Amino acid sequence: MAVVEEDAAPSAGPAAGSSDNEITVEEASFVHSEPPQDGSAPPVVSSDMEVLHDKVKKQVIKEGHGRKPLKFATCFVHYRAWVQGSSHKFEDTWQEQHPIELVLGKEKKQMSGLGIGVGSMKSGECALLHVDWELGYGKEGSFSFPNVPPMADLVYEVELIGFDDVKEGKARSDMTVEERVATADRRKIEGNAYFKEKKLEEAMQQYEMAIAYMGDDFMFQLFGKYRDMALAVKNPCHLNMAACLIKLKRFDEAIAQCSIVLSEDESNVKALFRRGKAKSELGQTESAREDFLKAKKYSPEDKEILRELRLLAEQDKALYQKQKELYKGLFGPRPEVKPKKANYLVVFWQWLVSFILYLARMFKRKKE
Repeated sequence: MAVVEEDAAPSAGPAAGSSDNEITVEEASFVHSEPPQDGSAPPVVSSDMEVLHDKVKKQVIKEGHGRKPLKFATCFVHYRAWVQGSSHKFEDTWQEQHPIELVLGKEKKQMSGLGIGVGSMKSGECALLHVDWELGYGKEGSFSFPNVPPMADLVYEVELIGFDDVKEGKARSDMTVEERVATADRRKIEGNAYFKEKKLEEAMQQYEMAIAYMGDDFMFQLFGKYRDMALAVKNPCHLNMAACLIKLKRFDEAIAQCSIVLSEDESNVKALFRRGKAKSELGQTESAREDFLKAKKYSPEDKEILRELRLLAEQDKALYQKQKELYKGLFGPRPEVKPKKANYLVVFWQWLVSFILYLARMFKRKKE
């Protein structure tokens, strides 16, 4: 079952519940923006230093694509921030799993250096920014959250997920529900177009931006038809991301995306199928079987679900045979019982005793 909302590729799985708002993919899969190193310290980058401003310098970690954002563009970024020359990391949006929204030219004063750096980037680009304290948290620093010492030069590891020039600097918080849903839906459609071209990372960036418009704080305020309207865009994006992740063999992340959908809709067949598929790839056989059986409950005739259950049964049978052969080889065949060789001396003495007794009886009879 490889249906991704706003389908972008031929299906390799069940099409149960598919609609015009979904993409069908071969062997569903998901990719989430991910920084290249573990994040405990700024990454070591060997690329040339580019001077963007006398207080801001940049080193490219990964090239992006397309054009750069214009002034007042709404940019969606992930970043980590450290005090330069130390291991003090004071922010990490990857850890929080929520990209931030940055309107270029309208960013907070302490983020002006970050804004200059982001304005020089393309969608999908990752870079290391070196920002002097004057364009960071200034002479006083920050003693609340984030905790930044006075006059601290900063290092940012940044990824520009994407940007939106539409509405010229209109932040999400200033949009109506309809505007946010419409913008997210447009991003989803663009993601599906990238998916069809097998540009999985670009597709993921669009899906992630769409989901950013449907953040938890926004969804919490919605009820009734507005919540249904938002979920009709948000859930397909999670499923499409899961499809990309499976293709990229990032199965744990695919499971997480499907679980988000199932927290809203526990009977979602696509989410159950894809989560089962990812678990199966990780060797979590019993948990995968449980997801497939739940999916079968809601879509009993789905051929792909039945196929996956049959594959799991065949795997179980093959494993049993393998274990049987292993144990057989370990303990070896049962030894055959061999007849004991006769002891001819014992046999002779038994015969002799019997013969003597026979003669004794015959002698006794004659005597009587």
